[in-house]
Amino acid sequence: MRIHVSALLMAVSFFTACKSKNSSNTATPPNKNAPSIVDVVVAAPMVTNTKVEVNGTVVASDMVELHPEIAGKITFLHWPEGTVVTKGTVLARLNDADLQAQLQKIKVQTTLAEQTEARMRKLLSINGVNVADYDVALNQLNTLKADAGIVQAQIDKTVIRAPFTGVLGLRSISLGAYVSATNALGTIQQIHPLKVDFAVPDVYASYIQKGKLVQLQTLQQLPAITAEIVATQPQADPGTRNIMVRALVKGGTLQPGAFVKVLLPQSSQNAILVPSSCIIPDARSKQMIVVKNGKAQFVKVTTGTRNAGLVQITSGIQTGDSVVVTGVLFVRPNQPVKIRSIKKVEQFNNE
Repeated sequence: MRIHVSALLMAVSFFTACKSKNSSNTATPPNKNAPSIVDVVVAAPMVTNTKVEVNGTVVASDMVELHPEIAGKITFLHWPEGTVVTKGTVLARLNDADLQAQLQKIKVQTTLAEQTEARMRKLLSINGVNVADYDVALNQLNTLKADAGIVQAQIDKTVIRAPFTGVLGLRSISLGAYVSATNALGTIQQIHPLKVDFAVPDVYASYIQKGKLVQLQTLQQLPAITAEIVATQPQADPGTRNIMVRALVKGGTLQPGAFVKVLLPQSSQNAILVPSSCIIPDARSKQMIVVKNGKAQFVKVTTGTRNAGLVQITSGIQTGDSVVVTGVLFVRPNQPVKIRSIKKVEQFNNE
């Protein structure tokens, strides 16, 4: 009797489970066309004050690392470190004794050649010699003068002079050292005026026109220093999309090589700003979702400047468009949407 009751209970349980499974398979699937609930902002032009800050490096107006042009031993050294020297000041001399001897020899030969040429010229005037003999004497004289010029040029290379008025750096050699063209004697820098080099993203190209003023800030929190943009690189760097800019420092006390913050001039303009979170990045473009006639439409946009929470839209969005700012990931093209609330752009500005 117990066996029959157990078998009956098992049959009832199996029937109930099968019925429940069939009921679940025949349930109505969720409606994929149900509208998504989103929040939007209404695109409208806003007055923006754009502030751009980049890193810069102070550089000397002119800077040269001085090297000898030829090899030799230093016989004279005048290198007052850290002091200003004028252009043309002799800073060092190399041993030129052999060159001076060659020059003296050529001068003696030149004197004799000049006398010979003078005698031949007088004889030629009375037909005492033929023209060919006179030409030989004249050619020998000119050759000796050319040789003297070559030796003199070698002697000039043994003298290292200041190429411009500037401040001498620390010297790297001593008197009596043997140096060659690969040895640096030291540096000379012209620090009045100073320049600042900095890189600016190409989207801010309109901020860096020649003649515009920028502000410089140092790590020492010194008063802001003004610099005038004097030149820009004609081409942006293909790797970084940055444009190199050079500005001339007006006043202030800076050191070449120092780090500064460069503040570009602020620009006020009317621009359409939207939250940066509603931008859908793509491999080739950027998209946003706009609600039109109760449905979601994906539009390609071009962006401009941005801050912590907002981004400028330069094309793709018109004034009055309802831009989806929440639920972006759940909306599909041409899907019906239901607007839950209209938010203000200012709520997303985190600056």
